[in-house]
Amino acid sequence: MELHQLQMLRELGELGSVKAVAETLSVTPSAVSQQISLLQRQVDTPLTRKDGRNLVLTEAGRVLADAGADVINAMATAKAAIGTYQQERNGSVSVSGFHSAGQALFAPLVRQLAAMRESGAAGDGASSGGGAPAVRLSDEDVAQHDFPALTARYDLVLAHRMDHSPAWPDSKIRVIPLAHEPLDIALSVDHPLAAKAELSPEDVVAYPWVASRSGYSPADVLTAVGAVASRPVNVVHRINDYSTVAALVSTGDVIGLLPRYTSSPALNPGVTLRPLTGISTRRRIDLLVRPENLKRSSVMLVAEALQQVMADMVH
Repeated sequence: MELHQLQMLRELGELGSVKAVAETLSVTPSAVSQQISLLQRQVDTPLTRKDGRNLVLTEAGRVLADAGADVINAMATAKAAIGTYQQERNGSVSVSGFHSAGQALFAPLVRQLAAMRESGAAGDGASSGGGAPAVRLSDEDVAQHDFPALTARYDLVLAHRMDHSPAWPDSKIRVIPLAHEPLDIALSVDHPLAAKAELSPEDVVAYPWVASRSGYSPADVLTAVGAVASRPVNVVHRINDYSTVAALVSTGDVIGLLPRYTSSPALNPGVTLRPLTGISTRRRIDLLVRPENLKRSSVMLVAEALQQVMADMVH
């Protein structure tokens, strides 16, 4: 049984004629007759009978029409509930972020939402649609191809991919760009290469390295460094955590790769960054979200706040 069929049966009982139902629902009389006939095929008991030139409900028809009215009312209640849920600014929003993004963005995001909440309270946000979402934050440092699957568990997923890597599957998810971030060479401030303003693959390939595990952005760049310099790269340490990378780089024993913007919380005074020329080192930082979640005001507010936090960091 279709909802619109039950509605037509209900209206027939109320209005007393197919023509009146058609006019009320802005459809043709033949469309009304066709849908009621389709409904009749699904039950064994006659739902309508002829009364002169009019089609009226039988007793069974009235019972089904009354039950249909309850269904229509329940659906209206459900639609109203989902509408309220979608428009709720103060709803809870789950966000996952890979490690460097979490270190750089989570705390500023929480502060920005708190400021939004305070602003809404000062302006009587409870009655004017103000307020701000509550966020539930998690770190998920996965290989690049695994980020889209995280949208099944989180409302918003902070993800990154290198420029040359496959695009996100936008037929299933929506992509909100946040930044186009270079990966820079990380050096001890006392390192011989620190005197140069920029570095080439030939400059850096001979030194020992700390790099991420395979499948992550720094490892991809390091593979390109070896290819351009035509010699293997000596990777001593495989570490994904940028704070640990920065600590090792500061000893002067190894060099590494760190993102220009989002690694700032991991840096220490003993580390400096230099741009790498000759190969593409940029990665895209994006928000991945399922289309239905974009209908929620709270999710959009958090996405906009993350865009602002990133813009402030880049500029």
